[in-house]
Amino acid sequence: MRSYSELFRTPEFTPIFLSSSLRTAASTVSGLALGTLVYRATGSPLLTALSMFGPSLVQMIGAVTLLSAADRLPPRATLAGTAFVFGLGTAAMAIPGLPVWSVFALLLLLGLVQSLGGGVLWGLLTEILAKEGYLLGRSVFNMMSGIAQITGYATGGVLVALLSPRVTLLLAAGLYLGAALTARSGLTPRAPRALGRPSVARTWRTNARLLASPERRTLYLLLWVPNGLVVGCESLYVSYAPSRAGALFAFAALGMFAGDVTTGRLLPPRVRARLGIPFLLLLATPYLFFVLRPPLAVAAALVALASVGFGASLIQQERLVAIVPDELSGHALGLHTAGMLTMQGTGAALAGVIAQLSSPATAMTVMAGASVAVTLALTPALLRHRGTTPTGQQPEPSAPRGRQAEVNSP
Repeated sequence: MRSYSELFRTPEFTPIFLSSSLRTAASTVSGLALGTLVYRATGSPLLTALSMFGPSLVQMIGAVTLLSAADRLPPRATLAGTAFVFGLGTAAMAIPGLPVWSVFALLLLLGLVQSLGGGVLWGLLTEILAKEGYLLGRSVFNMMSGIAQITGYATGGVLVALLSPRVTLLLAAGLYLGAALTARSGLTPRAPRALGRPSVARTWRTNARLLASPERRTLYLLLWVPNGLVVGCESLYVSYAPSRAGALFAFAALGMFAGDVTTGRLLPPRVRARLGIPFLLLLATPYLFFVLRPPLAVAAALVALASVGFGASLIQQERLVAIVPDELSGHALGLHTAGMLTMQGTGAALAGVIAQLSSPATAMTVMAGASVAVTLALTPALLRHRGTTPTGQQPEPSAPRGRQAEVNSP
């Protein structure tokens, strides 16, 4: 698969793409509205950061308890159901007078649901496109995410200013319900990729199998930690520029869009494979200049440049998909998503604490420095494994797909 036109001619790609687009737009609009609502109520950078990214903290709980379901549930019903739950939860957060603790309780519940939905979504994408088309397809999803964030944050900022955060949350809930309807009506029923009942024990065994490979462990750490620390910087946009945070989010999304186009479509595979580490360093380095407390225009340029580095995630995901057995693709990508979002929530919490004790600009600089240090520390391990299979000899065999084989049976 070599072109975007081929992607959209592939059966079921368009509805899964549209459903995901609506979910991303809903998440963007609701995140800005909720962050504004919490900041107005508390004046706390920490609570504001946690309201926008804190639900990610519970992703790892889902990763160690629920992820075996990612390959063992019918994808269409699961994607539609999770979007519907998000719509109801977002609408509930718009209830006037709802205590802040109740808002966070809802966010934690939605975070658990999200830990399952990511594995189902990306596992289904590997079925629709096959592994060789995954990178191009995922790059389109990331570009869509960038566009949705640019328009979502800009639109969300206008809606919050002209209407109110609560009305904006209700509009976001409507987008989630639209995503549920699109998935339900546009996707066809599919059998789960693996048989057997989901269980905590099965989830642990599969996680252990995935993490037993030194190369996969390194890839997961690179996908999780540097990214999560930089998202800690992003979580402070509201407290750094309360009235202009939407502009910073929009420029960050613009940079991410540019990085995804470059990585997914323009770079030859041999060149792309060598740019994972440089992109991760680019992701963090511009935030080091926030120690100078740049004005808004300079800050926007810095975050746009930094966000080009998010293209590193596509490079690492491409390698991860290549070295994971087919019947574990949903679980493996769900573990990536859950761990990434958990680290993003951790980064947001840590950045909020540092900002509470110092300033948002100082916290951004500290988080960026930590991201650079982690990337450099993991680089030698990645270089040792480059060009080898997970075992150093032969790749793991894939079990037959669908209902012909049981995967990870007790």
